[in-house]
Amino acid sequence: MLKVFATALAAVSTTALLIAAPARADMLMDELVEFPATIFFLSAGVPGAVVAVVKGDETAVYGFGETKKGSGIEPTGDSTIRIGSITKAFTGQVLAHAVAEGEVAFTTPAADHVSGELGEALKGVPPLLLIDLVTHSGGFPREVPRDPSDDPADPFATITYDAFAGWIAENGLLFEPGSAVLYSNFGFDILSAALSGAAGKPFDTLVEETITGPLGMEDTGYARSERYPELAMYGHGFDGEPLPHIVTGDVITGSGGLTTTANDMVKWMRWHLEKDGPDAEARLLDHAVYRSRGDFDMVSGMDESGRMSGMGLAWVAMNATEGSPFILQKAGGMQGELSYVALAPAHGVGVFVSINAYNFSAAAAMAEFANELNAELSGY
Repeated sequence: MLKVFATALAAVSTTALLIAAPARADMLMDELVEFPATIFFLSAGVPGAVVAVVKGDETAVYGFGETKKGSGIEPTGDSTIRIGSITKAFTGQVLAHAVAEGEVAFTTPAADHVSGELGEALKGVPPLLLIDLVTHSGGFPREVPRDPSDDPADPFATITYDAFAGWIAENGLLFEPGSAVLYSNFGFDILSAALSGAAGKPFDTLVEETITGPLGMEDTGYARSERYPELAMYGHGFDGEPLPHIVTGDVITGSGGLTTTANDMVKWMRWHLEKDGPDAEARLLDHAVYRSRGDFDMVSGMDESGRMSGMGLAWVAMNATEGSPFILQKAGGMQGELSYVALAPAHGVGVFVSINAYNFSAAAAMAEFANELNAELSGY
């Protein structure tokens, strides 16, 4: 797609296309990334976008459009972004560290570390291993049916561990753990509860101690950073109108509560693209593919950003082809913001893109753009 657009727009003034100066870019990356990133934004039809790219030691971060319709403020690498289900890749990374340090095993039953009514409910179903939960193969639905929240600023208030326990006690599992894949936020919030119980710490503390603190990701967390509030990205609904910022509570920490910035995502991608160092064991565990597509009776909800070849620790793995490297990818969306990250660890390449609108044709184009840019930067 990038080559087609580039050919079609070759006659357009470069000055007209480059509507956003890079928030940060090394010279080579600027040459390789700015033009296709601009083409993507112009074709997406969204109020704003950010693009962050890592290739070896070089990086680029671009902002396009507006943080909020009518604001006139261009997003930068310091604009806060809600990344939704990309949070799951952070949860998988916490699990990788816990396994590397011997705190849990992939085959540890979640019920061993979940207390209260939820723990009792988990003991009443077939054993759910941590590897089942992190690969979306635990037998849970996408969401727990619940009443709407009375507080529009806290729409997830009715997602509780008691609600989880009640659903499990009444319904059991949809399929035998490990036999199928069904995308599940529910399962990842049970996973974060189990990891929290194993460590004896709140899950947000685990994320900070394991990932964001050591990597210097000072604008990443479950509460939106207030360092640059004037630069914050706002999502837009299906009607194109801005949506308010919300809180996500203490339960959906494993599935989707994180906010970050493009600059912080560069730090995070760099960690994933390192080859050695003190975290090499955790990184190796984090990037492995544990279950192949052919292992499952059914796969649902995993192919929106590219066909799943296998599942890692929340990562959707796509095998290498003639035109693309092996890629680990994850998409996320919440409150009118849609994001996507794709890594080619063997080639030291990572691409992160976020748009601030519920526009699913733009989201599909975002994944296509990121995957093709990843392939080009990887030499395909």
